[in-house]
Amino acid sequence: MRIAIALAGALALAGCGASAPLKPPAGASMPTAPYGAQSEPTADELLRRDALAAPERSVELRRRSEERQDDPFDLPPE
Repeated sequence: MRIAIALAGALALAGCGASAPLKPPAGASMPTAPYGAQSEPTADELLRRDALAAPERSVELRRRSEERQDDPFDLPPE
């Protein structure tokens, strides 16, 4: 019984995915063009993130334990 409920829930969630291109709802319009832009941005352009909005992580693995530096703002609760 639980498996059937879980399977039905998974199928319902899978059907929620958007398969059509994005467009504004009826009666609404796309946002106006930003100041200095030549044309209004499309939905795909609005969803695209700049490199500064999503920077790549710098992952440096620690090879051994290191003592933390003293933090003057790490105060005990009052």
